[in-house]
Amino acid sequence: MLSRTADHLFWMARYMERAENTARMLNVSYEMSLLPQSADFAEQSWRGMLSISELTALFSQRYSAVTPRNVMDFMVRDENNLSSIFACLQAARENARAVRGALTTEVWETQNQTWLEFNRMLKAGEFERDPGAFFEWVKFRSHLSRGVTVGTMLMDEALHFLRIGTFLERADNTARLLDVKFQSAGGDFFGSAGKESQEVDFYYWSAVLRSVSGFEIYRKVYRNVIRPERVAELLILRPDMPRSLAACMNEAVANLQQVANQQSAETLRRAGRLQSDLRYGRIDEILATGLHAYLTQFLDRVGDLGVGISRDFLVPMAA
Repeated sequence: MLSRTADHLFWMARYMERAENTARMLNVSYEMSLLPQSADFAEQSWRGMLSISELTALFSQRYSAVTPRNVMDFMVRDENNLSSIFACLQAARENARAVRGALTTEVWETQNQTWLEFNRMLKAGEFERDPGAFFEWVKFRSHLSRGVTVGTMLMDEALHFLRIGTFLERADNTARLLDVKFQSAGGDFFGSAGKESQEVDFYYWSAVLRSVSGFEIYRKVYRNVIRPERVAELLILRPDMPRSLAACMNEAVANLQQVANQQSAETLRRAGRLQSDLRYGRIDEILATGLHAYLTQFLDRVGDLGVGISRDFLVPMAA
């Protein structure tokens, strides 16, 4: 496969996944903002949303205050924010258009219709009328895109590059979400608390789980009250949790193996080592050494994998 074609497929999938992840995080922040809470805690939650995407500095250049409306406008419709849902869906559609010949008709039409409908909904004011329903629509369109891709495309290199892009992006997002949410919960999130604090913690960690469609899964796996260390274990080490770091790396390595070439041995080795660290890791060891340090290192390793994949298969990233 031509490297430019593989590049467009890889980034089409990454941008679609990024749009979904942004919608998930905005939705949970929006739902949390409806609960009784102090102004400082509410602002901290929205600042966390910007921190996850490393957009705090860019936001400060364009907006004078961190408010729910400003953050949602910035993350949904701002054309100059390359991580906004607008920019991600536009980029996904443009990458799909560039390689229409490598896609089935259903995949292209899904991407194109998503972009057209998104613009129609923004102009009609549907985002302002019901942000929650709007975010659910973005998530649904991402699910549809992924399902149509798997259900209609030949299981060849094109599909493998789409899957690699999807799961690298998902791993990156889950790690960022965990890092920011655990830091914003404070250093005493494993300690005892009063009844009121426990109720707040329940809603907080429930919202984190719902942002990755993990609330029902948590209940099924652990069958007890929601505890932060169990949330971390579920989203880092459980290979049967679809959005966990372990599950994402299992999928990424499996698809990398299918497209391996003579120059990709080092990239595949690094991916396999990261996969093994997750497969044989223990949450008590991770927490003992520091969750923030662990997730920061994970993000660095995923970033290095992205650079390696671009070097070995795609159009190399600009230095």
